[in-house]
Amino acid sequence: MPGLVSVKTPPEAQPLRITVPDESRSQIRSTPDRSEPIIPKSNSPANRRPPSPSRAKPSPDRSSGKKKSPEKPLLDEASLDNPDLGPFLLKLARDTIASGDGPTRALEYALRAAKSFERCAIDGEPNLDLAMSLHVVAAIYCSLGRFEEAIPVLERAILVPEVTRGADHALAAFSGYMQLGDTHSMLGQLDKSIDCYKEGLNIQIVALGDTDPRVAETCRYLAEAHVQAMQFDDADKLCKKTLEIHREHSSPASLEEAADRRLMALICEAKGDYESALEHLVLASMAMIANGQDNEVAAIDVSIGNIYLSLSRFDEAVFSYQKALTVFKSSKGDNHPSVASVFVRLADLYYKTGKLRESRSYCENASRIYAKPVPGTTAEEIASGMTEISAIYESFNEPEEALKLLQKAMKLLEDKAGQQSTIAGIEARMGVMFYMLGRYEEARGSFESAVAKLRASGEKKSAFFGVVLNQMGLACVQLFKIGEAAELFEEARGILEQECGPCHQDTLGVYSNLAATYDAMGRVEDAIEILEYVLKLREEKLGTANPDFDDEKKRLAELLKEAGRSRNKKAKSLENLIDPSSRRTKKETSKKWSAFGFRS
Repeated sequence: MPGLVSVKTPPEAQPLRITVPDESRSQIRSTPDRSEPIIPKSNSPANRRPPSPSRAKPSPDRSSGKKKSPEKPLLDEASLDNPDLGPFLLKLARDTIASGDGPTRALEYALRAAKSFERCAIDGEPNLDLAMSLHVVAAIYCSLGRFEEAIPVLERAILVPEVTRGADHALAAFSGYMQLGDTHSMLGQLDKSIDCYKEGLNIQIVALGDTDPRVAETCRYLAEAHVQAMQFDDADKLCKKTLEIHREHSSPASLEEAADRRLMALICEAKGDYESALEHLVLASMAMIANGQDNEVAAIDVSIGNIYLSLSRFDEAVFSYQKALTVFKSSKGDNHPSVASVFVRLADLYYKTGKLRESRSYCENASRIYAKPVPGTTAEEIASGMTEISAIYESFNEPEEALKLLQKAMKLLEDKAGQQSTIAGIEARMGVMFYMLGRYEEARGSFESAVAKLRASGEKKSAFFGVVLNQMGLACVQLFKIGEAAELFEEARGILEQECGPCHQDTLGVYSNLAATYDAMGRVEDAIEILEYVLKLREEKLGTANPDFDDEKKRLAELLKEAGRSRNKKAKSLENLIDPSSRRTKKETSKKWSAFGFRS
């Protein structure tokens, strides 16, 4: 049976171009040949590049010309009933793109072709030519940056084929779902993107079986999307399946297996299983060495160094980083972003080992490279590097310098499609910097923008989202917006309980913040209930050695004492809750809650 192909672009490929399927769409390739993709796809959902925005100016209105006879058939509605017109218009669209005239005219041809195919379709019979033309229309919309307009076109396209009618229909449906998933991803709608990829994978499995190598490619693609959405358990299952299929069909130490192991290592690292991550990286490195991929070996050495750093095996981490640095300098040059990325890792390592001078020096060297990038460096690479450097300056307790770098990174990404989640992360970091600098209104604004993007991208159930809500709540407390803060803490509590469990430090911090907020609102019983629950958790599961235990126990005793004395207790002043060490009168110096600050 002909196979379904997961169309993807190699990492070193040029930015996405519009490619129009040829008329031999029924000839489904038996190997993953990606030279003529129906659906433009990037190499990884975690690092997508938008289609090349060749924004040609719209051509003049053809109907206004007096002697534009070649164009008149396009505008004649009656001519669309000609069954030969659709293929002709689709060929015109393909030729227009190939000639470099720009996508605007090609879009007109493709839209007319789709309309012609629709009008000439036989009632009750699915028309795959219509589906193909709609895929082309959507691809052109994406190349113009008009992703929202591509969505309904693709949603219509996936309704055309009937999978039970054979391989051609299965391919059309598979391609449509994968293209729709990519388009949702470019809009930052990760949950919808993943749902589309799952549908595509299910169609492919039905057509090919669940052990076909092309199924493995799609499994890995979906696993990458789950990693981007921080759904690591789902990514783990898919990546293991991919690895099993490649073991069965590929030679030992193949490049496919190496790619699978690198992704598996990333997942294991995210889950805190550093030893397993290290094992996968070592095996991936051996495969790359066997295939003569020196630069890939160096990239894996950086990842190995990261694992050693997480395990506090600092000497081994330095050795891995230096190995990678030597290869990158010799193969790419001293000013390549790959060199800068290793400098950043070394800066982080030396900070953690207390060598602050060396750490600062590496930060400065990396910043110089990112300030004057070599040709071919993407905005995403520079923004990522600047964000990592900002984290080290934050550790230096230099929030102003960290904020400048984050703002530069934001500026680089603000016009890039598919970067909503990344921008949300940067905005959240900026919010923390503003908070540290006492600029609470700006902090709240940054957190609010980050929260909106995370909600839209489908990350509203992630632990990171819960942490951002908690931080935004703290900014609201500083602005005396206590009601809004309570709502944010409540939402953060629900998410972190689900994602991290009630005993996690982030969850416990939100409990304390919510108890303080309830007390400030006069909701003493609610505050008492939360503190009793926290103390019970500490006594039964976490132990009482934690210094927060005594503090929370005292606070609960004071609340119970007040509640017993008078249920109409006056709400406490927020300035004492926010910063109990400042602006307190002599009369208040012995007042309770002295250690009860809000926890970030």
